[in-house]
Amino acid sequence: MREAADRAGGTDRAGGAGGAGGAAGADGAGDRDVTGGGPGNGSGGGGGPGGGAEVRRGRPRDASVERTVVEAVLRLIEEGVSVDGLSIERIARTAGVGKATIYRRWSGRDPLLLDVMRSLDDPPPPPAGHSVRDDLVALLEFIRRRGLAKRGSAVMRTAAAQFQSRPDLWDQYHEVMVRNRREALQRILRRGTETGEVRSDLDLDLLTDLFAGPMLSRTMLHRWTPLEEGLSERIVDTVLEGVRPRE
Repeated sequence: MREAADRAGGTDRAGGAGGAGGAAGADGAGDRDVTGGGPGNGSGGGGGPGGGAEVRRGRPRDASVERTVVEAVLRLIEEGVSVDGLSIERIARTAGVGKATIYRRWSGRDPLLLDVMRSLDDPPPPPAGHSVRDDLVALLEFIRRRGLAKRGSAVMRTAAAQFQSRPDLWDQYHEVMVRNRREALQRILRRGTETGEVRSDLDLDLLTDLFAGPMLSRTMLHRWTPLEEGLSERIVDTVLEGVRPRE
């Protein structure tokens, strides 16, 4: 496997271009875990009943190195590199760090990719609670604005196109990027059925797809379709017209 070969040959390079190289140099010079010996360890290393547990000291890991690596992956995805093309060696070269620097933080490429997605995953806004219509518009507007961000939409398209062939990654992607937003939308719709703004005889998953689907379709499937101002309101009003209780 390419990744196994990367791991076997991974050595730190202290150099690099620009700020990434500086981060890598600091990292390679003193990047060690600060490890306590276990419960009860104090500054003197007293440890438990047996005593004498060794405390390994060193500088804590530099968070800027993680940011540098994540930024490198995002740049590669924006440039059109596929998931299969994102080898640890290529990521390390782009970030200006050694492969061992990456492997000290992530066990492999997949955990790194999930952290890259998490870096883009802002939580949806809490509903104001004034009306179901306004809360739905606010949530869809959040999705629309994320779709306008070149970086976020590039990652979403890459994940949707390539992670489905990897069920394990797809499940984790769904957990990281999809589940929270669906649950936020469903909470609004449940409130709508309770207040009489939305019919109560409709399947909740279907309702979720009806509201979120048009925006996600434009964001992920139709790259050049505009996400114009007012789109969120038009989607919500069109769907609400069909799902309001009948007189």
